[in-house]
Amino acid sequence: MSTHELYTGDPEDSHWSVPASGAARFSWEYDDGRERLLALYQKGKDKQWDGAKRIDWDLQVDPYDALGTPDEAMTLYGTRHWAKLTDRDKGELRRHYTSWQFSQFLHGEQGAMVCAARIVESVPDLDAKFYSATQTMDEARHAEIYSRFLHEKIGMLYPINDNLQGLLGDTLRDSRWDMPYLGMQVLIEGLALAAFGMIRDSTNKPLPQQILAYVMQDEARHVAFGRMALRDYYKQLTDAELREREEFVIEGCYLMRDRLRGVEVLENFGIGREEAARISEDSEFLHLFRKLLFSRIVPCVKDIGLWGERLQKAYLDMGVFDMGDSNLDLLMSQDEEIAERLDAERFAAEEGERVAEVTEAIAQGAAGTPGDGT
Repeated sequence: MSTHELYTGDPEDSHWSVPASGAARFSWEYDDGRERLLALYQKGKDKQWDGAKRIDWDLQVDPYDALGTPDEAMTLYGTRHWAKLTDRDKGELRRHYTSWQFSQFLHGEQGAMVCAARIVESVPDLDAKFYSATQTMDEARHAEIYSRFLHEKIGMLYPINDNLQGLLGDTLRDSRWDMPYLGMQVLIEGLALAAFGMIRDSTNKPLPQQILAYVMQDEARHVAFGRMALRDYYKQLTDAELREREEFVIEGCYLMRDRLRGVEVLENFGIGREEAARISEDSEFLHLFRKLLFSRIVPCVKDIGLWGERLQKAYLDMGVFDMGDSNLDLLMSQDEEIAERLDAERFAAEEGERVAEVTEAIAQGAAGTPGDGT
């Protein structure tokens, strides 16, 4: 089935063309590189995996309760509209929200794939090109996985959110080679990681939990890559150049905070845009989600050296300034551990099932089960 048949509203076009700018850079130095970055490149190679095999796609998913979202976490909960919804309506609302969230994840991963490829082209250092090549493959795998989940398990997609598309376009149109790092690795990936983590840690459904945990294991490396590359480069910039990048971060953070609310979902349930925006804004769950959105971004921005007065004031205004002291390395190591633990639990259970099957077969043979030819 064509993806266009599953969209809740037709995208404006089948393709989105973003004019490319900036130079493609080659390096003729093949025997030099930063040890930490080359180690990350080696890890990127070692940790490649196949989404068709590592994820248990045979797990059943109820599209009307794909994430086990409680009523209290629904944006409409407690409003005059909630009382009018039947149980079937509530299931449909859950389906739409899951579709909207995972569709934005899907579109963002395609953007990340394009940005990673752009970094391969434009970054001047060969060690960074090497790692970006592994990330491009990671992002392709993530887009493949989210697409499969939406097509096979949910059966519905949403077009890319206008504001996510705007931030992605600004990132790609900028001719400075570090901007795909800053826009994608720090802002969009940072936001995505927080959103992935919130769902991963709250859902009781095994398939989305697997998907999110394994994707986050890759993303932990990507953020580490962006931090290394930008921290080194930003030490060389003038105050004016740093302020330009801080303005980009401020604008992008406000855009993500104020615009990624899922208003499109409520509009599809007959609620006008203004009221849908107001309901979303009043949601306690959204307020918590917004704060958590910046748990990965703020410490990363501070770590790479963008921490001017105007940027700090913006984070104070958003109520997320204190997150600058979060231990980003600890968060990333936890992402790694959760994915490894899921693997260990899953494969231990499968091994146990196989042992039980063999033991039962042996017992049946010893007992001379009727029909076995004894």
